[in-house]
Amino acid sequence: MGIYINKGNDGFRSTRNSEYIDKSGLIGIVNKTLFTRQRFTCVSRSRRFGKTMVAEMLQAYYDHSCDSRSLFADLEIASDQSFEEHLNKYPVIYLDITDFITRNDISTTEIVTTLQSEVKAEIYAAFPETIVDPKDDLMAVLTKTAIHYDLKFIMIIDEWDALYREAGEDIAALDGYVNFLRRMFKGSSTLQTFAGVYMTGILPIKKYNMQSALNNFMEYSIIDSRRMAQYFGFTKDEVRVLATKYGMDFDALEKWYDGYQIGSEQSMFNPNSVMQALDSDWCTSYWGKTAAYDAIVPYIQMNFEGLKDDIIDMLAGGRSNVDTTGFQNDLSVVHSKDDVLTILIHLGYLSYDRNEGKCFIPNKEVAGEMEKAVERTNWTNLIIAIKKSEALLQATLAGDADAVASGLDVAHDENTSILSYNDENSLACVLGLAYYYAKNDYVMHREYASGKGYADLVLIPRKNVSSPALVIELKYNKDAQAAITQIKNRNYPQKVAEYTGDILLVGINYDRDTKRHDCQIERWVK
Repeated sequence: MGIYINKGNDGFRSTRNSEYIDKSGLIGIVNKTLFTRQRFTCVSRSRRFGKTMVAEMLQAYYDHSCDSRSLFADLEIASDQSFEEHLNKYPVIYLDITDFITRNDISTTEIVTTLQSEVKAEIYAAFPETIVDPKDDLMAVLTKTAIHYDLKFIMIIDEWDALYREAGEDIAALDGYVNFLRRMFKGSSTLQTFAGVYMTGILPIKKYNMQSALNNFMEYSIIDSRRMAQYFGFTKDEVRVLATKYGMDFDALEKWYDGYQIGSEQSMFNPNSVMQALDSDWCTSYWGKTAAYDAIVPYIQMNFEGLKDDIIDMLAGGRSNVDTTGFQNDLSVVHSKDDVLTILIHLGYLSYDRNEGKCFIPNKEVAGEMEKAVERTNWTNLIIAIKKSEALLQATLAGDADAVASGLDVAHDENTSILSYNDENSLACVLGLAYYYAKNDYVMHREYASGKGYADLVLIPRKNVSSPALVIELKYNKDAQAAITQIKNRNYPQKVAEYTGDILLVGINYDRDTKRHDCQIERWVK
């Protein structure tokens, strides 16, 4: 058993000894690519979404130095027709690039040289008949070994993009690294050497002049996951089973960790956070233990037109249009608002709806981290509005219409630009931001389909919350009573009553001339 070659199955065995959600079906997808032109696979997903666990699973399955049958016998892959064909049949090379970055004895420019030297030493030890030539690089050694021993390697690279994330300013190191990858996986001898290659990281393969540096890789990302979507996180059904097993409140797990749309999967949970919540029997944010929100502050306060407005809108529960196609998959190359939003998607701070081409904040855990990030910016007015939102909710529940109107005036004045001051979407955004605190106890719906139309904002209390539901209608240049009348005439409360009992009707009017709000609050009577 080596450090890089034939590491065995200890990593995946540890996973199986823990609570494990079966994601072994991914192996069947990779198996179909072996010995084909599509044998090169790159899967990128956010931190906390099980990248290393999958890499260790593949290591255990393919590694010919161990017997992993018992680890997979009760899993999905065992019923796949390819299971026996590839189980423990290959020499496996496993590289974790973060292991090299965190070493103190080498610089970033020495990483590739050190990596090749150490892996070659293990090749010579594991395959002593390999012809040694001091001039050979790692690829030459692997090819000679594969030909001499009549075998093919599986190579797994975990955190393949770590060097780009950690040493973005070291151009020489990055150039050396990409040339190493090209040499390994783009040359004519790759088909002689590898049965398959699997790389995983946070970012897809970096683009050069809009062409992938390794365009022979099949790429699956959190933006374009295709047939691997179900393996990127926990599904709703999987979390329901876990909640029942551990006696946890599923609704709480859903509020905190659900909300990711990944490919065809419309409801995916953050797996790391779910498992930590089950272990501690408590739902809270586990995000900060594995990623620092400070890392995204430089991105969200970049001076790209419309970026701040989009962040405000998403904090208020809205969705923002994003074009993900121009991003070069490099955290140091950021040219537009779309690049920033795409980065936040890859990092897991935003979810992406590929059908609408929009991004949004997925859940309570991430919303809290985004709020912390905003507090580190110079967006003073936004921070104040968020902090004042608790008082606005309490005023609404108390029926204090004057306090609600005054609170909306302040939120509007401080967070709407002059150019879009009277824009309807901006006003709706301000309304959602003003009630930001309500996300703790309510499920918030903007433009909620109810009765004969769409209510501007509906807040339905979460399970075990005794507060009344809120149906909020916003009018322009009319009066608050007109908003209340529309709520009643369109039967909004009847639809909301399917989910809750007590309901408050909140009518709000914005006067474009005075730039002030007035408010009326009534309790709905069946």
